[in-house]
Amino acid sequence: MLISLQGVANIGDARLYFRYPPKWDYTFCDPLLAYYRSSRGMKFMEIKTPGEALDSLSRYAKGYVVWDRKVRTSLIVAFTAAGIHRAVAVTEDQIPLAESHGLKMVEDFRGKFTGWTDVRIYEWAYEKYWHECNKNFLVYLGGESGNIMKPGIADFGIHHRCFFTDASTNPRDTLEYAFASRLFGELKPLSIVIGWHSYGKDLESQHVTLASHFGLRVEGLHTLPNMSFNHQIPLSPGFRFRNNHNVREGKSYIPEKKVYIACIQTDCLGLGAWTKPGRGEIPYAWEVTMNWYWLAPAMLQYFYDMATPNDYFLGSLSGPGYMYPKSIPAALLPSVVDTAYALMKTLDLNIFEIMEHSSYWSSGGIDDDLPKSVVDTYFARMPDVLGIANGYRPAHTFAVYGEKPFISYDYYLGEKRDEAEAAADLQELANLNPARPYFLLLHVREWSDIKRVRRILDRLGSGFEVVPLDLFMTMAGKNPTFKERFLPPLPGGSR
Repeated sequence: MLISLQGVANIGDARLYFRYPPKWDYTFCDPLLAYYRSSRGMKFMEIKTPGEALDSLSRYAKGYVVWDRKVRTSLIVAFTAAGIHRAVAVTEDQIPLAESHGLKMVEDFRGKFTGWTDVRIYEWAYEKYWHECNKNFLVYLGGESGNIMKPGIADFGIHHRCFFTDASTNPRDTLEYAFASRLFGELKPLSIVIGWHSYGKDLESQHVTLASHFGLRVEGLHTLPNMSFNHQIPLSPGFRFRNNHNVREGKSYIPEKKVYIACIQTDCLGLGAWTKPGRGEIPYAWEVTMNWYWLAPAMLQYFYDMATPNDYFLGSLSGPGYMYPKSIPAALLPSVVDTAYALMKTLDLNIFEIMEHSSYWSSGGIDDDLPKSVVDTYFARMPDVLGIANGYRPAHTFAVYGEKPFISYDYYLGEKRDEAEAAADLQELANLNPARPYFLLLHVREWSDIKRVRRILDRLGSGFEVVPLDLFMTMAGKNPTFKERFLPPLPGGSR
């Protein structure tokens, strides 16, 4: 009820902001709230109960929708209906509370979907609501399954009158897959699929593969909070995005005969380690969720304003959003890269990152690599990049384009990997790659805080050096010791 109230109450102005618990996926809610107070002079009144929330904000709602607690999917449909009707979603026991604040029932799903499959429910919702929904966005309320739902993004979807679903993108689920394909196909290329797939139904790689096939950009996660509020807060007057560049034009950077490591924290800003101890102690690169520039501009400014000199930003992920290059139609790939590059220029980013898992779910998880034709497109349409990073787990695509390297990850540091064993892994990689300098690109899983990463790196000794990512790319491009390698072209000329 509160999340749907947030979606409608924030129409026309930013009125309702939620504080989420410390263990929520996104840990920046309280720091961002403090930032709004200090940088924008915002004043907030604390609301402690649902009744107080309705006392203050029910006038922005035009009714209520009742979802059926016995049918989980009815809540997903209720969020769609709430956006269309500018209503709040309630359970049966919340009806008296809603009506005591003057709200009238506009939809009642109690018993409506009993015994129905998810695809039948979604087809019903499609026929009833799709023609009224915003076609610039599609909201996926997956992530969780069973009796758990964490619909942090729902306020944004309600605010923008979006269609909600968690239809499976696993081709084996033929009916739901066909329905998801139908929805994706009715969106314009480069529209946003926001939220997250359902782990109870399909795989991340299947979800992003299908979206990429239609040229759609995925923005996660389902837990992303307060976006109906953050969406409306502009940049400070005169603000320009400035990255912490370490490479100076005209200066030569000559590597020593040692192992150079660059750390990239993946899975986007604000998810995981940004607010944890240690940030700023070592050179560290962070993926920028580039669409936040227009989805939540002040929120993105917060990260730039809070960055230390050791925090360096790079563009991601494969496009202007999360996409898989091999699944993007060849005719669309240039416009995808151009859109991403335009965002990079605005955000002062000169390194990009690609992740390719189109074949992950059908190949046993062995394909993170790219054919030359795809890599050629990125470098041709991103002329000023210093380099491009690739992969998630270790991958094997390497090349140099006019002293600009394409470098795949050599190591994946998971948050549960024993620190001594991780250090031994890195030393073993150095032994297996004896040419010096050796450029080792390190992917740090988002839940590994920087204190922990530093302890691992401190075990390595004087033959290793952690450097900023832009310096790493510059030296690697001019002094490559890796072999050029691309994924061989697929049969039939397919990428």
